[in-house]
Amino acid sequence: MNKKDVVATLEKIATYLEIKAVNPFKIAAYRKAAQALEGDERTIAEIEKPQDLNGIGKATAEVIVELKETGRSNVLDELQASIPGELLSLLTIPGLGGKKIGKLYNELGVKDASSLLEACRQKKVRQLAGFGEKSENKLLEAFETWNTRPERLPLATVLPIAEQIEAQLEELQEVSRFSRAGSLRRMKETVKDLDFIIATDQMAEVREKLLALKGVSSVIAKGDTKISVDLTADNVSISADFRLVANDEFATALHHFTGSKDHNVLMRQLAKAQGEKISEYGVEASETGDVQTFKTEKDFFFHFGLAYIPPEARSANGEIERYETQPEDVYLDHAKADLHMHTTWSDGAHSIEEMVEAARGKGYTHTAITDHSRYLKVANGLSIEKLQKQHAHIRKLNEQYEDFTILTGVEMDILPDGQLDYPDDVLKEVDFVIASIHSAFSQSRERIMERLRAAVFNPYVHLIAHPMGRLIGRRDGYDVDVATLIKWAKETGTALELNASPKRLDLAAYWLKQAREAGVAISINSDAHRLEMLDYVQYGYAHARGAMLEPSDVINTWSLEDLRAFTKKKRRILE
Repeated sequence: MNKKDVVATLEKIATYLEIKAVNPFKIAAYRKAAQALEGDERTIAEIEKPQDLNGIGKATAEVIVELKETGRSNVLDELQASIPGELLSLLTIPGLGGKKIGKLYNELGVKDASSLLEACRQKKVRQLAGFGEKSENKLLEAFETWNTRPERLPLATVLPIAEQIEAQLEELQEVSRFSRAGSLRRMKETVKDLDFIIATDQMAEVREKLLALKGVSSVIAKGDTKISVDLTADNVSISADFRLVANDEFATALHHFTGSKDHNVLMRQLAKAQGEKISEYGVEASETGDVQTFKTEKDFFFHFGLAYIPPEARSANGEIERYETQPEDVYLDHAKADLHMHTTWSDGAHSIEEMVEAARGKGYTHTAITDHSRYLKVANGLSIEKLQKQHAHIRKLNEQYEDFTILTGVEMDILPDGQLDYPDDVLKEVDFVIASIHSAFSQSRERIMERLRAAVFNPYVHLIAHPMGRLIGRRDGYDVDVATLIKWAKETGTALELNASPKRLDLAAYWLKQAREAGVAISINSDAHRLEMLDYVQYGYAHARGAMLEPSDVINTWSLEDLRAFTKKKRRILE
C-alpha cells in the first residue's frame, strides 16, 4: 500500500468515526495523522517510525504500520462492519458530510437514500440540530438530480465498465474476435452507451453467455444478432449493445457501428462514386449485387483509395482528404517522455525513484518531475528551499543513469493576482517549467487571460498545463479565450498541454486542431499522481489522433536534445 492509499484510509476511518459520533479528538487524531503523512516527502516504506512525525500518536501509528505491512486495517474493518454499507453512498449528496450523516443515522435511523428521502418528506430532518428547514429543502432538491442517470456519461466513468466487460469477453472461447465500437471506440469525451462487435460462428451459445455477464442488471432486448442490456458497476448504470456477426463481416460491421454517422455518410458517397453500396455486411456492387468483405478495416479503406483512418479521426472533419495520402498519425509508441508527474515531495503517492523506474520501463528516454509549487498548500506545494533541495536530489540521481535523464521541473501556480508563484531567478534554474491555474476559476475572462499572459510571456515557462481547467461532466473550467492563448503560444514558443487524464482531455479536440494548424507545440502528459496513472497517456494520444496530430507536433516524441533546444529558443526570444 502506497502513502496516498494510507492517507485515504486514515481519512476514511475519520469519516466512519464521525458517523458513529465518537469523541471529536479521536476523529481529529486520524485527520492529523493523514496530514502529517502528506507533509512528509518520504514514501511510506521509508517512514520506519510513523510515531516520530509530529501529529501522529501511538494509536494512529499502529494503524499506519498495520496498513504498511498488511494492506488492511482492523480498525477500518470493524467500523465498516458496524455501519450499514449504503450509508457511505450518502456522502455523494451535496451538503452531506460524515458528521451530518452521523446525526441522520444515530438520531433518525437513516440507513440509505430511500430512508433519508422519507425522513425529509416527513419533515423530520429539519428538527435535527445543524439542519433546519432550509437544509431539508436543499436535500429534497438534491435528490431530484442525485443518482439519476444522465443522457451521456464522461469517458472516465465508462472506461472501467467497458474494461470489465472486455475481460469477460476474452474468456469466451466461442468468440473469434471482438472490439469496442461507437463513441467509446472514437474516444469521445462523453459516451451515451457501449457498443461491442463480436465475431462468432456459435451465436446461440454466445447470446446466452452475454446475458450472464457480470454487471448485467436487466435485459432490454434479445434478438438473434443483437443483445441490449443495462450494465451496473460501482453505482454507475449504462446500456450496452452487443452485435453478433460472422467473422468475414467483422471489419465492415466494426466500421459501420463505430461511426460517426457523418463519417459514414462520406464513405457512402465514395462508394456511390464507385458504383457500390456500403452496409454493415460488406460492400455491394450496385450492378451485380455481389458483396465484398474484408479481413481488416485497413483493407476496407484501401478499397476506396484511402489510408487507414483511425477511429478517433472519423468525424467528417477533413479526414477523407487527409487520408488520401499516407499521413503519420501520433501513437503512444512515438513517445520518448512524460513531462508532467507528481511524487511524494508534493501530493503524489510514489517517490521520484519509483516514478522514474516506471517511466524507464515504458521505454522513455527522459522525464520531468513536476511537483506542485508553494501556493497549492492543499497539495503540499514546495517552498523555494524544498524545490531547490529536490532538484539537487534529481541531479544526484541522474549520475546513476546512462540511458535516462530526469529533468528538474515544477508545476507552478499562476496566482489569482496574476503573479507567478516563483520569481524568475528561481525559474531560470529549472529544466522544465509548467504553469497552470488551480484557483479563482470564477474570475472574468479578462482577468483569466491576464494571468495566462503573464505565464506565456515569461521566458522560463515552457508549458501551460490543462489550459481550459475543465473536468469532463463535472466542471466547465474557467472562462478562457483559447484562440488568443494559441496565438500567444505561437508568438512566444510556449507549448500547450493535452492533459491525458480521461477526466480532463484538456485541450479539447477542436482546439488541439487549431493549435496544430497554428504551429503550436503540444505536450501529451499523464499528470500522474501514482504509478498506474502513467498509463493515462494512452487516452491522450488517442485524443490527439482525433485532432489528426502527427508525431512532430508533440514535444513528448522529440529527442531530449530537441526538447532542450525548444526551451532555450523561448528564452532567447523573450529574455
